[in-house]
Amino acid sequence: MHTELKSETRWQRRLRVLRQAINGEEQDFTTGSIDRAIVLLSIPMILEMAMESLFAVVDAFFVARISNEAVATVGLTESVLTLIYSIAIGLSAAATAMVARRVGEGRRKAASVAGGQTILIAVVLSLLIAVPGYIYAKDILLLMAKDPQVADTGEQYMRLMLTANLPILLLWMLNGIFRGAGDAATAMRALWLANGVNIVLDPLLIFGYGPFPEMGVLGAGVATTIGRSVGVGYQLWHLFGVGRIVRLHWRFLRPRWDIVRRLLVIASGSTGQYLIASASWIFLIYILGQISTGVTAGYTIAIRMIIFTILPSWGMSNAAATLVGQNLGAGFPDRAEKSAWRAGFFNMIFMATVSVIYLIWAPFFISLFSDDPETLKSGSMALRIIAAGYVFYGYGMILSQAINGAGDTRTPTILNFVCFWLIEMPLAWLLALHLGWGQGGVYYSIVIAESVLAVGSMWFFRKGRWKKAKV
Repeated sequence: MHTELKSETRWQRRLRVLRQAINGEEQDFTTGSIDRAIVLLSIPMILEMAMESLFAVVDAFFVARISNEAVATVGLTESVLTLIYSIAIGLSAAATAMVARRVGEGRRKAASVAGGQTILIAVVLSLLIAVPGYIYAKDILLLMAKDPQVADTGEQYMRLMLTANLPILLLWMLNGIFRGAGDAATAMRALWLANGVNIVLDPLLIFGYGPFPEMGVLGAGVATTIGRSVGVGYQLWHLFGVGRIVRLHWRFLRPRWDIVRRLLVIASGSTGQYLIASASWIFLIYILGQISTGVTAGYTIAIRMIIFTILPSWGMSNAAATLVGQNLGAGFPDRAEKSAWRAGFFNMIFMATVSVIYLIWAPFFISLFSDDPETLKSGSMALRIIAAGYVFYGYGMILSQAINGAGDTRTPTILNFVCFWLIEMPLAWLLALHLGWGQGGVYYSIVIAESVLAVGSMWFFRKGRWKKAKV
């Protein structure tokens, strides 16, 4: 009886922590149990990132019912959109670092002002991307794929996604504000709402069910854009209407050039990291596009499965960044360091588990999206080879993001440049096209580059220079 009571009490305690994480109850993450702080932040952030990755998976699932050209179109467009994601994620990381540091210092109004300047930057950048995106959409597709049918199929989809980029930027950047404030639950709910709308609209607009027009691959873009816009509306309502830790006012949108400059300096490094990684991804999909449309389609499906598991790990990475930022702001660098190592350990266990699942059941997961033999073979090979390096990724991505959370975005940028541009891209070209490895050469280059990146992140994190970064 005594053992059962202890067990019941333990489970009740775990359920209480889970409820607190989902409900987003305000917490002080600079004191108390580090493991509990990681759980409280990680659960909603993992769910948030899972929802972000679900956009691509849902679109690929429905679009795969149209044709291989449609899947390749989504893959090629998504590879170009990663440039926008890079900017959004970079500025999101800057917002998280600055807001977290101000909250840790107890300066909530300063955190809110930083959030307002983040929105101002997003609107300006959106205009700079939308105009050339509208004009050159088809040219970009023709540059990426040698098959003109892919360009014809995806022109409207590409044009829509590049022109209507503001919801993409804001969805990431506003969630960066919430994460920095420690309000991960609101960020999570915004993505749940956006995905719910996208999941409902995708089949209706793609296949034209009921009163809706049959729009094909364009329907996936329209559904995604509407879903993201609804999520952004929810975020703005929280920031301007019912915000708790960070509460915005319209006057906070007036340019504060000192804060804008500091955000851009931090974001330049963080954005640089993702631009470097995104450019390498575009290069890799270009190589695969020279092999065949089926190989490109298989890789597109596989990479969405990879993203589906890596983005939840990014949720834990964002939790580590928040803990590092707030604890540095509160004057507890040792607690900040310990928080990152613990988060890395938890993430390693998660990634290792997913790796085993993918190694065993890769063909089953790819078959859910396509029954084309070439696509199935290519996707299964990609999923298995890339997943083999998951254990390394587990620690590396946490520590790299923790360094970003401290405001030191320069170090991870250098690491990304070396690993992706000096190792991954030349190696993929050599193995795939010159040594005759084909698509396998591309996948092995990814594993090697990511593993080197993980080891480098661990080494730089141990050196501890990130503790002195100015935000």
